[in-house]
Amino acid sequence: MDDKILKMETVHQYNTRMGIETLHPLVSVVDMSKAAMIRRGRMNYGFYAIFLKEVNCGDLIYGRQYYDYQEGTIVCVAPGQISGVRDNGELIQPKGWALVFHPDLIRGTSLAHNMKNYTFFSYEANEALHLSEQERQIVIDCMKKIDHELKHAIDKHSKTLITIYIELLLDYCLRFYERQFITRSNVNKDVLVRFEELLDEYFRTDKPQTIGLPSVKYCAEQLCLSPNYFGDLIKKETGKTAQEYIQIKLIDTAKERILDTSKTVSEIAYELGFQYPQHFSRIFKKRVGYTPNEYRSVQN
Repeated sequence: MDDKILKMETVHQYNTRMGIETLHPLVSVVDMSKAAMIRRGRMNYGFYAIFLKEVNCGDLIYGRQYYDYQEGTIVCVAPGQISGVRDNGELIQPKGWALVFHPDLIRGTSLAHNMKNYTFFSYEANEALHLSEQERQIVIDCMKKIDHELKHAIDKHSKTLITIYIELLLDYCLRFYERQFITRSNVNKDVLVRFEELLDEYFRTDKPQTIGLPSVKYCAEQLCLSPNYFGDLIKKETGKTAQEYIQIKLIDTAKERILDTSKTVSEIAYELGFQYPQHFSRIFKKRVGYTPNEYRSVQN
């Protein structure tokens, strides 16, 4: 079994692998049913890729809930990311659709400015977007519009229209992910409960002194989620960012410890993971309206 990672730097390289003609050096739409048979493999992409995988997902289980999204799954990959499975030597006929586009295509466009909003490009494969039949048709329609423009004679409008259609597709993905966050509501609440327990356990141990303040990345890893997916989930469930949520828990813990007058504010700051007590005092005053010493005086 070959575990080699193939670097795929250009759209043309990808098209060559799929056995299709390159109509534009910076963007391509691939109907996988018309592509060549390929070997499985792990790729390091130098461009953005959106894969609509035509697979029968069956009854997907999230927590104790079943969701029947059998029509397709979307996986999004950003430049520099690795995607795929190990090569087992077999040739396969891929199914579905792919849209690949190089960052150079969108430079200077509104899409380049808005790419930061599409956090799902940093989600893990197990956090993929599962589509209903209607959603799948919308995605395919967007890809077909891009494909139509690629087959049209290139003119001064081509880049504008192609990037508009890509942005439309990504906006639909945002909408569909919102739906998925809602349909996974029970599971998301389970994550929220585990997040609370994780923070409680963190501050009960010496981790703040050895590791420092809990980070969003640390919490996401402990909950087996990608940082972006975790952050988006917490925002959807609570209306607060994951960082704000951590800070609220931090301040609540600090309030309890400040009431223990046997310890100085500096000692409490170090216990909570702060390198500098002044930093702790600034954050505490910003959140509570009092400095830690003022809060201690008022409460006692």
